[in-house]
Amino acid sequence: MHEIKMFIIQLSQWLYPWLGEISMAIMATLLVIYGDTVNRIIKRQIIGLHFVLRTLIFILVCAFGYGALLIYATPVLAKLLASVGMVYLGPLVLGVLITLGIIAEKKNRI
Repeated sequence: MHEIKMFIIQLSQWLYPWLGEISMAIMATLLVIYGDTVNRIIKRQIIGLHFVLRTLIFILVCAFGYGALLIYATPVLAKLLASVGMVYLGPLVLGVLITLGIIAEKKNRI
């Protein structure tokens, strides 16, 4: 049992310097998985507007909205992951990535 715990701690220590990149990968994956759903909801809301206004809203949401979410949410997620104990960090990251893979598979994104 001690060997398993030490392996998990070593895995977590290896992942720790990469939390910024891991967080960005998680956020980008979430945007890929759920971006079309958000776009569909917005499209339903703006369907009656003029073409130019719809295009402007699309640009604001996709370029600036998704970009801002990625830029500002990534450090928050990295800090949240960094606050998790070393015993839990490795399994948590692996669990999140596996869960995202399963969700992507169910939504036909893979």
